[in-house]
Amino acid sequence: MNSHRAGRPNGGYGWVVLMSAFVIMSLTLGVLRNMGIFFLDIQSHFEVTNGTTSGVMSITCLMFNLGAPVATELTLQYSQRVVIIMGGLFAALGLTLSFLDLGLPWLYFTVGIMEGMGVSFSWTGACSMVSGYFDRRLPIAYGILTTGEPFGSLLLSFLFQWLLEMYGWQGTLLIIGGLQLNVCVCGALMRPREMVQKMLQENADGQENNPTVLPQKRKIHFQFSMIKYPPFFLFILFAVFAGAGILIPPTFIVPFARSLGADSYWPALILSVMSFADLVGRLFCGWISNLRLVRTLQLFPMVVTLQGIMLVLLPISRNYWATMVFATFHGFLLGCLVTLQLIAIVDIVSQEEFESGLALLMFVRGVACLSGPLGAGVLADVLEDYSASFYLAGSSLLVAAFILVFVDRLVQKRKGRQADGHQVIDQEDKEKSWETIS
Repeated sequence: MNSHRAGRPNGGYGWVVLMSAFVIMSLTLGVLRNMGIFFLDIQSHFEVTNGTTSGVMSITCLMFNLGAPVATELTLQYSQRVVIIMGGLFAALGLTLSFLDLGLPWLYFTVGIMEGMGVSFSWTGACSMVSGYFDRRLPIAYGILTTGEPFGSLLLSFLFQWLLEMYGWQGTLLIIGGLQLNVCVCGALMRPREMVQKMLQENADGQENNPTVLPQKRKIHFQFSMIKYPPFFLFILFAVFAGAGILIPPTFIVPFARSLGADSYWPALILSVMSFADLVGRLFCGWISNLRLVRTLQLFPMVVTLQGIMLVLLPISRNYWATMVFATFHGFLLGCLVTLQLIAIVDIVSQEEFESGLALLMFVRGVACLSGPLGAGVLADVLEDYSASFYLAGSSLLVAAFILVFVDRLVQKRKGRQADGHQVIDQEDKEKSWETIS
């Protein structure tokens, strides 16, 4: 038996899975990142405040995070393929039904609940599938996977602006809903690894049916008990503050740019530049992490600190081009943050507990979805200035960076104790060996 068959292939059909997951990211999270383009049009249509309008994106984000544990359990009971296709149908139906214009509460249900849940199912299933095909090349695989979000955002921002001018926000959401049906096509390509291993075994020369080659039926279950582990508990607390910080800019950067006098495609240009910088950041950090030159949890706090500073400085100049520069740096650092966050979960828990850790992280991070965009919208209403939203985002990220420092220290202490334990065991073995010889 070849040993590599019992482990993750790190290639082969895994590249098909990775590219399918890449497209899924583009058509789900890439769409959500551009929803800020519709902010002022929806606000004007229903004649409501910033806080009320931002409730749409807050609910979408909330359902995206709360749906992760459900999606994880479904992947364990059925398969990632089923969950991804189900998510594509939910997301497409949600945006399609929003065309009916039955009031803002209807958007809370269609764009908020249905779209959010659909994206959650598709995203969780795709991440789970990729982690099942890669381990040695996991950092670079996640780097490629997570670039799907900024790549989709980059391509879709100008498309959404053009569709908005041609068909209005309702017609645009209808078209996007049809576009998201392609998630189901990508889901159909997600062949479970058990099937791949079985095909390889059947085609292997000189191999009989050997049950040791096939992976066992997964029996991993979502565990809330993981929150009792101190480093992971602090990492969840980090995710709450960081989530609040990174969710605010995509929602309010377009309204802020328009408040500076920019109109038409100029605000969409900021989103595109942010997305391109985000894409570069994800690839760069995936590459750096794969080289193992620096510990992930050592690099992570520095990235989050710089990102918080960029968001605090962004609205100070009150100039479109200065905003573009700070938004570019924010986009690059955001790409680094997303890539490092996925890798950090494995460093804090383990590869085997990745699915449960990711689901629990997203479930608790749902709090950030309400405190982030919604709180920023209320601040903008009270102070009548979108700058306050970015000050809130930057402050949240600086607090998150402070928490990460303690996460790193706890993880290093744990590894130090484990290393000392191994040394003691090795010493005892040597002593026993000498006693035997004697």
